Parts: sequence; C-alpha cells; structure tokens
Amino acid sequence: MRFQTPLIPARLIRRYKRFLADCKLEDGREITAHCANPGSMMGLAEPGSLVWLEPNDDPKKKLKFGWRLVDHENGHFTGVDTSLPNRMLRAALEGGEVAGLEGYETVRPEVKYGEASRIDFLLQGAGRPDTYVEVKSVTLSRQPGLAEFPDSKTARGAKHLAELSAMVAEGHRAVMLYLIQRTDCEGFTLAADIDPNYAAAYADARNAGVETLCFDCRITPEGVWLGGPKRVEIPWLVTIPKPE
Repeated sequence: MRFQTPLIPARLIRRYKRFLADCKLEDGREITAHCANPGSMMGLAEPGSLVWLEPNDDPKKKLKFGWRLVDHENGHFTGVDTSLPNRMLRAALEGGEVAGLEGYETVRPEVKYGEASRIDFLLQGAGRPDTYVEVKSVTLSRQPGLAEFPDSKTARGAKHLAELSAMVAEGHRAVMLYLIQRTDCEGFTLAADIDPNYAAAYADARNAGVETLCFDCRITPEGVWLGGPKRVEIPWLVTIPKPE
C-alpha cells in the first residue's frame, strides 16, 4: 500500500502527549506532526532520530503532517502508524494473500463482538466456521532480530485474548495476528517482563485453541506492504506463572 502523499524526511525533536511529535524539517522549519500510535514507542522516539512525515492539505485536519516511519539509517525502517496495518491487511485478506487465512468469501472489518469490543476482521465462508482475527502492530525490538509485543501494559489486549477464547468455545475459529512493522526482525516473542498479565492471557488463549500468526512488512518511504510469515519464539508458552 503506497502512501497517499510522498513522505518527507525530518528530525524528531520530541514526542509528547502520545499523539503529538515536534519535528524539524530539512528547510529548518519546526512543525508538529500527528503521531498515530498510543503505545510507549520504546526505542523509537529518541530526539534527533530521522523520521518520515506525510504532509496533507486537508482543511479538516488541524495538523498538516503525520508521522509514518522511523528511519534507522542502516537500511531498515519501522512503521509507527498503528492505523495503517489494518488498512493494508484488509486488502491482503480480500485478495487471499495472507497465508492461513485464504479462501473466505467475505472480509468484514470492525464487527461488534464480546463485551463492547470490535474484532479487527471477521472472515466468513460457506461450510467454514466464522473466523475472528485480532491484529496487533508490533514495533518493539530490544534484541537484534527479535520483535516483541507489547511495549507497555495493555489490559485491553488481554481482554481481546479472553474474547477470542470465548469465540473458540462457541465453535468459531479465532486468530491472534501479530504484524511486525519493522524490517530488521526475523522472529517474534512476547515481552512478558513488560506485561506479565498479557503474557498469561496469551498462554490461556493458546490453551483455549486461539491460533497465532505472525507476519512482517516491507517498508520504504514509498509505502508499506505485507511481507512473509515469521517465527514465533515463546519458550515458556503454557508454563508462565500467573501474576498474583
């Protein structure tokens, strides 16, 4: 999926209030960009980092720039816009391009389910169980080549895992899909030290029959596309102790 408007480079001054980022453009102007990422962005918001912004001329938008990428200046990029993966995945799902989720007749986004929740995608097809797909954007990497989720505590994420388990209990198929928005990782794991509650909820969900899929992305300043499947490395999987 190509960006609607060509990106421009800038240097990050600071990220604050979660959704705001002050940046310095190449011409010396200092601007405020929208940061579409509610997470901690651990390791991605260091002042002075090279970032890529998408300008817009939409009169309805107060901020005229959106922060899209971190350029690690070694040939690798991280996508920081957490709204982008679902737009990209919808097209890939409808085109039957997501391994393990092919062959469905309909792809419905943002369908209500569970307790006041919305599933990212509900896949349906004749003769097949309904398939509930929850998507998480992964941007954290503290070890070379290994992506991690979450980058901060997420009670909402644990709730989603419990609701996926409930769908399995009702006879449906449920899939937790982790999308690595980095080009420098070959594997994925859970950051159990950051949020042991989420890790325990994941172990419970796996025991309940919730499936796991993990893919990376091809990322450039021109666009973001679905990459290939990546290995999941969770050695403790079902043996992690529950937090007290």
